[in-house]
Amino acid sequence: MHETNPPTGNPPIVHCHWLADTAPKAAPVIATSTVLILARLWNANGAEHSIGDATIMGVLAVGAAFAGNALARGENGEPVAAAVGFTAAGSFALAGVAAYTDALPLPLLLWSVATVLAYVLAHRHWRTDHREATAYEHATTDRRETQRHIETVEVIRARAQVETAREGAAYANALAAAITARAGLPGFDPTALAGSGLPELPASGHKDAA
Repeated sequence: MHETNPPTGNPPIVHCHWLADTAPKAAPVIATSTVLILARLWNANGAEHSIGDATIMGVLAVGAAFAGNALARGENGEPVAAAVGFTAAGSFALAGVAAYTDALPLPLLLWSVATVLAYVLAHRHWRTDHREATAYEHATTDRRETQRHIETVEVIRARAQVETAREGAAYANALAAAITARAGLPGFDPTALAGSGLPELPASGHKDAA
């Protein structure tokens, strides 16, 4: 019987990147379609040619539009809140018309207009978010490159200092060994050695060499 070894480790997690990228793009059409479907269900359950229901939707639409206009005006305007207000006004208007009328062409026309306007508003926010994300990525890359350059310079400087100290220690050891060997030879003159710019040996060393 052939046996297969069980896979080791955790299986790789596959992320649905296409779904994550597509969901925000489909949100406007899903929202307007949901409003249209709910309005038609309301139409089939007593809202058709109902003045009271249409009046309620009209009042809500006017109130949302007034709130969006008030939020958009002035120096301290809130563009996001204003967009929400205008979107709500359009949704109420679409729901009111779609629930009141018995024919379907007019609700479909309003649904198309609302969907296009929703995508126009959403595209502005998507473009702003993309611009901010791109600027953040560029700034992060620049900081990383600058940090990497600083680290490289510091590593080179540290290596140069280590090499300089190592060469200086080797030169000092070689010089001390040469002077020690020379001091053991006859005729060694420490005065002449000091005159040449080298350090003068103690007089006791000269006496011992003599």
